[in-house]
Amino acid sequence: MEKIRCAWVGSDPLYLDYHDNEWGVPVYDDQLLFAKLILDGAQAGLSWITILRKRENYWQAFDNFDPEKIANYDEAKIEELLQNPGIVRNRLKVQAAVKNARGYLAIMEEHGSFNDFLWGFVDG
Repeated sequence: MEKIRCAWVGSDPLYLDYHDNEWGVPVYDDQLLFAKLILDGAQAGLSWITILRKRENYWQAFDNFDPEKIANYDEAKIEELLQNPGIVRNRLKVQAAVKNARGYLAIMEEHGSFNDFLWGFVDG
């Protein structure tokens, strides 16, 4: 039996896998939610497939989405990221990732869990 898929998926194997295994599946892991926040910020104005193709590079370039490390990125690290062809090299998006890491840590400090904070708005 053939899977029923949304029309936007197309035929790219990476997109097919994303659609079938991730899209619409709730995420409750703090680190994965943080990674999604950073990746969604990088996606602004671009197609999601562009980010999917670069996602593994993001994990490597952004220290496995360790918010403590990202929150402490200095200008030298930002410049290094802006030279990395494996990610979207937009200064504002990279700076937003650093600010979002700081915001994430503040939420963790106040609420104990990014997951609980986010899902609390929709009754989990």
